[in-house]
Amino acid sequence: MDYDIERRFQNLTKHLEKDFGGGMDVQAILFLVGVDALGAGYKEFSKQEKTDLLHVAICTILEPSGYYSFEKRDEQGWPHFKLVKPLPELADREQQHLIKEALIEYFVSNGLFEEETFSN
Repeated sequence: MDYDIERRFQNLTKHLEKDFGGGMDVQAILFLVGVDALGAGYKEFSKQEKTDLLHVAICTILEPSGYYSFEKRDEQGWPHFKLVKPLPELADREQQHLIKEALIEYFVSNGLFEEETFSN
């Protein structure tokens, strides 16, 4: 199962690198999700805003799994989420697996990536 997720994630990475250049990793993809969830387009972000974007991305990709629910947007348009159920205690590898799987599902369910295109 780890191999399947890793293969699917590598295909997603290759797909994104066509538009955003090489070197896409989990953090870079989370940043893209955060910017997309914010809905303000790309701009220069402060270090704190970049950290906040990563948090927004985690909440966004884990929302369909029932870990978070969207609450509201604040005056600046930033989305806020509520923790619905605690995240399980996971080792680093398991945590990466969960995030990669959630990223794949995010891009597929939003019509931003078609896995069939990259099937072997």
